[in-house]
Amino acid sequence: MFTGIVEEIGEVVAVEFGSESARLTVRGPVVVSDAVHGASIAVDGVCLTVVDQPEPGTFTVDVMQESLQRSSLHDVAPGRRVNLERAMAAHGRLGGHIVQGHVDGTGTLVARTPGEAWEVVRFAIPADLARYVVEKGSITIDGTSLTVSGVSAPGVDEPWLEVSLIPATLELTVLGTKGPGAQVNLEVDVLAKYVERLNAFDRIGAGA
Repeated sequence: MFTGIVEEIGEVVAVEFGSESARLTVRGPVVVSDAVHGASIAVDGVCLTVVDQPEPGTFTVDVMQESLQRSSLHDVAPGRRVNLERAMAAHGRLGGHIVQGHVDGTGTLVARTPGEAWEVVRFAIPADLARYVVEKGSITIDGTSLTVSGVSAPGVDEPWLEVSLIPATLELTVLGTKGPGAQVNLEVDVLAKYVERLNAFDRIGAGA
């Protein structure tokens, strides 16, 4: 479990692709400082398991086909900067919102609008995820917990959402450097998915 509060920007230093998987080595001295074999670290919002620490300040993870298909890690390459967060400690503060590290799909950055001390950033999102996104609700973008500041109307052909990024977010996450066309990982609020699932079962029961 994570909170969506990025601890540091890391760098992918090595990638090995298999036929249906990948192995990444990432430099992240903060998140690896107390890591052990089997520890969970979110890489751009994808929960991955530490399988090795080849050099001081680095860690290696395996990425299965499901994660490659659903996330932007399918085309990851050495030199890529990534958001990193360790799993939340049981005694820690929930500074963002409940983040599982289970990416639902990807979106595309389409526009950045600078403000006085922030930027409004718009992302195109898949239609099947749009129903889970509400204004002032929570969304995880590349592992960053954010509040939705704008959302397209229901049923539009090209749904989108907007977030407003404060200077700290622009400086301390990879979202500060991504331009139009960049792909991002999306995790919608898990509570919305549970509500939808429960309602579906309620309808089935009522029909019976």
